[in-house]
Amino acid sequence: MPSAGCDVDPIYPLRGTLRGVTPRPTEAPEPARHGALRRDAERNRDRIVRAAQELFAERGIAVGFNEVAHRAGVGVGTVYRRFTDKEELIHAALEKPLAELAQVAQRAGEAGRAWDGLELLLGSITELLVDNLGLRDVALGGGAWRLARPTVERVAEVMRHLLDRARAEGDLRDGVAGDDVTMILWLVTDLAQHSVQVRPGLYRRYLQVLLDGLRATPDGTPLVEKPTEQQVLAICRRWAGAPL
Repeated sequence: MPSAGCDVDPIYPLRGTLRGVTPRPTEAPEPARHGALRRDAERNRDRIVRAAQELFAERGIAVGFNEVAHRAGVGVGTVYRRFTDKEELIHAALEKPLAELAQVAQRAGEAGRAWDGLELLLGSITELLVDNLGLRDVALGGGAWRLARPTVERVAEVMRHLLDRARAEGDLRDGVAGDDVTMILWLVTDLAQHSVQVRPGLYRRYLQVLLDGLRATPDGTPLVEKPTEQQVLAICRRWAGAPL
């Protein structure tokens, strides 16, 4: 018989569970708890990397940990726990676009005619850098150079090879060097930043003008439609940081 005052569960009397008293939950085994923590940590890391990818693409690698944490929806301490320093976060966020840059160089280097490879390489690189300011920062020497160096050196090697071939094939004007190409990339991608709100894609017109300037004999490829006077004025004001 149950003792007085103890209301024993009639269904499982041997369990000794008292009605109205919540049984103490069974704790998860230690390995299971650790596994859950690891999954949480991985999810947080993925959220941080996605946030960094978005912010670096939009604004460049100057974005700080606080802004990344806010975009990811985590505390800034979580960012510091997952990434020991800014360079490690930049590497995680830009690993994929740097790989895309290397793939573009590979395809360009395999072009049958060198000039076609140059057009592919410059056009594709410009598009990648315009769409991702963080990639532009590291690829053109604006920061975190150590991370981008292997890819940039590979692209530069392909570029030199294409320039030599194009010159030998009679398509490249004398005196053009790899540094000229770097300056073209700076000019066009900088223009793209200041013109995108006024006329997206306008940079392609000036990329074509500059490419034609590299040719021994320009082929007369039609240019992108020229901007209006109002668009030119708006772009210049944005570039100079003047009030619109």
